[in-house]
Amino acid sequence: MILLRSLLFYIFFIPCTISIAILVLITRVMGRDVAWQVGNLWGWCGNALLRVFCGIKVKTEGKEHIPSEPCVIVSNHQSTWETTTFPTLLPPFVWILKKELLYIPIFGWALFALGSIAIVRSNPREALKQVNEQGQDQLKTGHCVVVFPEGTRMPVGKSGKYQPSAVMLAKKANVAILPMAHNAGACWPKGKILKYPGTITVRILPPISAEDVKEKKRNDILAECESRIVSACKDIGG
Repeated sequence: MILLRSLLFYIFFIPCTISIAILVLITRVMGRDVAWQVGNLWGWCGNALLRVFCGIKVKTEGKEHIPSEPCVIVSNHQSTWETTTFPTLLPPFVWILKKELLYIPIFGWALFALGSIAIVRSNPREALKQVNEQGQDQLKTGHCVVVFPEGTRMPVGKSGKYQPSAVMLAKKANVAILPMAHNAGACWPKGKILKYPGTITVRILPPISAEDVKEKKRNDILAECESRIVSACKDIGG
């Protein structure tokens, strides 16, 4: 039954993804903010389909912690779900993502149109330079920057090594860091077709202020982000 429900989800989700990506490309001529709002439909549609076909609900905690000013957002990464839904939960932002995603027809073009920062992971030095330069430009224009410090999707209950790029960017831009945690992998596991019924909980944690980011050591801030995210993940079952 789970397999059947999961397949039904994809029968509707894939055409939905393609259609919305095309609409993003069309509306990009009206400005990135307009295209961003259109792109948000992907998350709303995806979550509606998950609820109807797979019995998956979404619960968000801590939205009051989102700063009014642009910031660097860091989160654990477990699933494709984050890509679809984070835009519906957060202020306008850009992703830090691997460059290969831009080569996906239509979908990748839409990611490019929305200003995503595409890095080549095989060249860490150049990638870090790109994140710092383009990330600061985006923050200056009022857009947040979302970083998955683990660099790749991790199974539920496991955590990868946190990389310092998000902290370095926040320090250079003199902005706050907003940690987030979720358990999406429990319902939408990495690399699997099956979708399991349950509740995806997103917990937005109190930010690390721009002042603290400036004054504290890079490794101390990184350790604090990791500790808080890992702890929250354990608490919500992620």
